[in-house]
Amino acid sequence: MEQLQKAMLIATYSDGSMDAFEVPFNPTDFSLDKSAQIAEINIPGLDSPLLQFVRGQNEKLTVELFCDTTDHGMGDGATSVTTLTDKVYSLIKIEPAGHAPPICTFIWNSNFPGADILSGAGNQRRNEFQCVVESIKQKFTLFAPDGTPLRATLTLVLREYKTLDQQLAQLNLSSPDRSHSHVTRRGDRLCGISWQYYHKPDAWRAIATANSIEDPRRLGAGVFLRIPKLN
Repeated sequence: MEQLQKAMLIATYSDGSMDAFEVPFNPTDFSLDKSAQIAEINIPGLDSPLLQFVRGQNEKLTVELFCDTTDHGMGDGATSVTTLTDKVYSLIKIEPAGHAPPICTFIWNSNFPGADILSGAGNQRRNEFQCVVESIKQKFTLFAPDGTPLRATLTLVLREYKTLDQQLAQLNLSSPDRSHSHVTRRGDRLCGISWQYYHKPDAWRAIATANSIEDPRRLGAGVFLRIPKLN
């Protein structure tokens, strides 16, 4: 008989220590929600606005976990289900040493959604979900005669967590030795555009020179810019 693989939540604390929580019952389902922020650039005379990718949004994983301790009895003095639920609830509490809740990882098996992302998306394949706990809803549904909670359902919303170094390594962004084009939107500044393409905010002068921009402070929306390659 094939052995059941349990889902796990692993917390990593600021001192490098880790705690693992194996769910008592595997979830029947979970959902993933990923979106992107898209800006509309309105140019007079066009049939529709131009669209420009601004940035991705953190992915969210929503899952329900069922916890039950009735196997240990249901009378007075029964084992409280909080012996399980409090371990999960602690993941949203501030860690004193790190001044923030711990970084968590949701793991089930190696075929986690995202394991087969196309190679054109860079090195973004995954077999786990690194996150912080955004919210926890606890619903207690069964109690012993003395009021001890025996059964609960936890609804968790986990928000994707990636450091800057992790994102740059996964995205494998194209090198600044390639030229690009950019259409400005309201609020754009050359130093920000320089960071977007070169990861160097002080390289804005190369963009200004390539586009004959004399006053970078007067950069309007809907302007087509050539982003030159850097030597």
